[in-house]
Amino acid sequence: MVRVKSSQKVFTEEEVTTLTGICAEHLRGLAHTKHLGTLAVGAQKLIFSLADLMIVNLLHSRCTH
Repeated sequence: MVRVKSSQKVFTEEEVTTLTGICAEHLRGLAHTKHLGTLAVGAQKLIFSLADLMIVNLLHSRCTH
């Protein structure tokens, strides 16, 4: 279960990795293959919506490495 503030609408890569336990490498791979997240302008970072966060949480379990 992932708990977030109800007022929070977008999440950075770092926040998603912390909330879900998925490493950044796996998160980027999943986002690329499933077309999740939006590339932030001016940075090579992804931004995820709450819906994206829930999908990532359902599709991928915590990383063990």
